[in-house]
Amino acid sequence: MTGPRSPYSDPAYSVPFSIDRDVGPRRYLLTNRSREPLNGVTLSLLGAGVMPASAPSMIQPGESLEVTISARDIARSTVLVVRWFRPNGEEYLWRVSF
Repeated sequence: MTGPRSPYSDPAYSVPFSIDRDVGPRRYLLTNRSREPLNGVTLSLLGAGVMPASAPSMIQPGESLEVTISARDIARSTVLVVRWFRPNGEEYLWRVSF
């Protein structure tokens, strides 16, 4: 017999973010759509794109983080990697293609 399951140990975990690509040229809005605060949110780029550096952030439910990315042909040359921690300390990564 096993004990009660933690609400954070589900085998499937939906990405808690949405990306609004219509904020403006080169600007994107990353929004926490979950019911939990997300800690240590960091953004990094793979490929030829460039974005300003920023310190890790905590994003509360419903809050957003604006990201500015410059790249030629962003859909072919750049991937955004979002890293965050859930309240139980588990780390997650999400690759975003444009």
